[in-house]
Amino acid sequence: MITGCDHIGIQVRDVERSARFYEQNLGLRRVGRWSMSQPYVQKTVGYYPDVTLEIALLAIPGSELFLEILEYRNVDSAPVDPATANPGTGHFCLFVENLDALHRNLVAQGVEFVSDVQTPTTGPNQGGRLVYMKDPDGIRVELVQTKLRSDGTPHLRAEANA
Repeated sequence: MITGCDHIGIQVRDVERSARFYEQNLGLRRVGRWSMSQPYVQKTVGYYPDVTLEIALLAIPGSELFLEILEYRNVDSAPVDPATANPGTGHFCLFVENLDALHRNLVAQGVEFVSDVQTPTTGPNQGGRLVYMKDPDGIRVELVQTKLRSDGTPHLRAEANA
């Protein structure tokens, strides 16, 4: 039985570059940074006995989830095409308060987006605002400003927990 969720993990080319990106642009807060090369870790990720994992753990504001940023060292790696429709790729979603202002700020910082900010016309975020941005490795991050229910919870979250 599932009892919760701890973190979202992403694999990146440079752990420090990515951690700074999420800290500076989205306000995530670094809560840990370490290297791991113990045999159990290497076996768990399928790169025994060579890999060293460089890890940064960032707290996501307003959430109990963490973003775990991983850089795999001492093994062959190649960038994948993280285009939104490609099987095997993923994205994660963050709620924001003022998406239009955040979008303008991120564009001014040189952050790349998949599109302009959109207004959903159906579904749980109808009437809100949303957009996909790209991190330094092209990983998609969905930013959503949704209308809140009277209890202050986003529509989608309230419906899932009902």
